[in-house]
Amino acid sequence: MAGNKSIAYCFPLNATYYNYSNNSTVASAYFSAVFSMLGLSSNLFALIVLVKTFRHTKSRSRSSFLLLLCGLVVTDFMGLLVTGSIVVSFRMTHFSWMSVDPKCHFCNFMGMSMVFYGLCPLLLGATMAVERFVGINWPFARSANVPKSRACYVVAGVWVTAGLISLLPIMGLGSYHLQPPGSWCFLNISSRFPVDMAFCLIFSLVGLLSLFVSFVLNTVSVVTLLRVCCRQDSTQRRKDYEVEMMVQLILIMVIASICWCPLLIYILRTVLSAVDVHPDFVLLYLRLATLNQICDPWIYILCQESRLRCLLHKLCFRTKHSVSTGYCSGFDLPHGTRSWTPGSISSSADPY
Repeated sequence: MAGNKSIAYCFPLNATYYNYSNNSTVASAYFSAVFSMLGLSSNLFALIVLVKTFRHTKSRSRSSFLLLLCGLVVTDFMGLLVTGSIVVSFRMTHFSWMSVDPKCHFCNFMGMSMVFYGLCPLLLGATMAVERFVGINWPFARSANVPKSRACYVVAGVWVTAGLISLLPIMGLGSYHLQPPGSWCFLNISSRFPVDMAFCLIFSLVGLLSLFVSFVLNTVSVVTLLRVCCRQDSTQRRKDYEVEMMVQLILIMVIASICWCPLLIYILRTVLSAVDVHPDFVLLYLRLATLNQICDPWIYILCQESRLRCLLHKLCFRTKHSVSTGYCSGFDLPHGTRSWTPGSISSSADPY
């Protein structure tokens, strides 16, 4: 009787009819393995780039931002490693979840991993938006003596928050469910039980709220930064790296919104309107959300300071007194110039 109960809460009634031998391109082991390896290698490369940049950064503000980015990269890397290993193993062996995991412990672990590694990037994006909002709009509110370790505590706090949310089904609020085609576990979206509906709402609303906070604060920060940059007769209160960080943060927010909004909105609409769940849509939206973990690292890799500096150089210095764009061939400006913004020149020897 106990065994039936454990199977009933995480395995759907038609779980035995899932097509475990699906050899289509999208569902094949090769596709899953290549997808995971691409994401892992991209995040590893991005981590190397960030660590190298961090070592040469003397600004506490930029160091804190880079530490938050490192936390995001590590989170994406571990998320792909944990969930990808399970999916690839299933695709290669076609094991039966009912036989391997009759007590649903393994299914719960994967469901927790999906929720944890799904919410962490969204929460970290909102945290970085708050950090930049305070740094740009109230620069003097940030103490110059704030240790770099504070960013590490912030990342740890985000991990704890996402971890507590992922543990809610273990504590009785909601449940994790095996999803078609039988290779992964996630929220029980189709359930009409109040606890399952409540957990689905918590997951979707936390994710959407994080994106909303990021959008509002980033918009205000960009407007403030543009007003300062265009004020050529004023002192350069904002360092050039503020532009670099904001460009990266905007791209992180845009990619996260594109990748995660379809799944989060679909979950919210399904729970509130009590419509039938379409497994194909859930799987499609989940794969789109997973792309976020692959796209994120390329933001840090491609948006290096020298490349962004060259782009802004072309956009902002189109006057008769501007420096020749020939210097951009190597993504470097003339020696002694490292300014991002028009009307301000600073020495490359100056620390951040």
